Amino acid sequence: MSQTPTVNCPTCGAPVEWSATSTFRPFCSDRCKLIDLGAWASEEHKIPVAPDAEDEMFSGDFDPRH
Repeated sequence: MSQTPTVNCPTCGAPVEWSATSTFRPFCSDRCKLIDLGAWASEEHKIPVAPDAEDEMFSGDFDPRH
């Protein structure tokens, strides 16, 4: 039988078993999950994109800027 993998909580670094019984995985607790969610909501975490990427994505949907 193989050992259950363990990951570190992204918020506090505590070890977390990666199994179906780990309710908040990859987080160790609801508190750490909510701290991470708050960081995304306040834009502390961001997915990097080119500055003009949004313009390129929606350029065909709207009239050109004047």
